[in-house]
Amino acid sequence: MKLKLTLWFLGFLLKRALRRKPRFREQLERMRGLDWGIATEDLTVARYYRMSPRGITTGKGLPVDLDLELRFDDQDTALEVLKKPTQKAFLEGMMSGKVRLVGDSSDMTKLQKLLKHL
Repeated sequence: MKLKLTLWFLGFLLKRALRRKPRFREQLERMRGLDWGIATEDLTVARYYRMSPRGITTGKGLPVDLDLELRFDDQDTALEVLKKPTQKAFLEGMMSGKVRLVGDSSDMTKLQKLLKHL
């Protein structure tokens, strides 16, 4: 339940940043949008985010056409990494096999640049 609430709240923060933070908007315009999602490996908890300069939409599940997916072994691992979404935390998770990146790693770099502005 904590992870579901955290992912919903992340969507709220993204939408708020788009409205209130010019640096976030500028970065998103340069990227021309990003579609990404977060899920546990067993897909019991999954949420996607479609971000463009015109708006951000979010919903349950993981569509197949996402640019980037972050898959976590379990909910506890996801919460631990998402509390401090640093590059080091993601790399450590990937090295230990608890975090899996599906998609292009350059999209992950773009996402981290955006998340700095939250």
